[in-house]
Amino acid sequence: MESFVNDSVTNILAISGSLRAHSSNTEVLRACILIAPADINIKVYDGLGTLPHFNPDLDVEGAILPAPVEALRSEVRWADALLISSPEYAHGVPGSLKNALDWLVSAPEMVFKPIGVLNTSSRSAHANASLVETLRTMSTELVSAASPLLSLTRSMASADSIAANPELAGRLQTALAALAEAGARYRERAVEMLPANLNPNPSGSSTVKSRSP
Repeated sequence: MESFVNDSVTNILAISGSLRAHSSNTEVLRACILIAPADINIKVYDGLGTLPHFNPDLDVEGAILPAPVEALRSEVRWADALLISSPEYAHGVPGSLKNALDWLVSAPEMVFKPIGVLNTSSRSAHANASLVETLRTMSTELVSAASPLLSLTRSMASADSIAANPELAGRLQTALAALAEAGARYRERAVEMLPANLNPNPSGSSTVKSRSP
């Protein structure tokens, strides 16, 4: 994967709360890749199912983190902002997503990180509220303009169909623009507030990776 330096690009890490290959939550994130402008680079995180169960004994100062956890934190460190889309299971956030967030609770990489939360169903109000509360507790910046309720139908089950729908595509583009703006502010703030090894833009420019399919 070739990388290059470009400080005009906002890097967004997209996380789906579903492990299903073609979940609507995953597909809406893939649709964001299709409609994103050139100055927004989106990478879909694919390690949710590989994370070990959270164990506080493994997350102490000086400990060597499990490789999947270190990889997750590295992805978060790379990103200027996060975009999360999650289903609702039994009125709650799926355990796999909550497990990932548990591994990030003590991660300084999450502090001040701008986050957009996509909700693909009006019936997912409980999980969405729980997810927002967890993220707020983690000292992240929730971007309301990047957190639309989309209410996808069965006919909008693929990234292509979502991206081809003018109304949905327009709302997602608005959300991405708001998240990119927050990501730019985060980069500026991180220079002053975070240690150099956690700063996504330590030398005044971002390392941009190619888009994930």
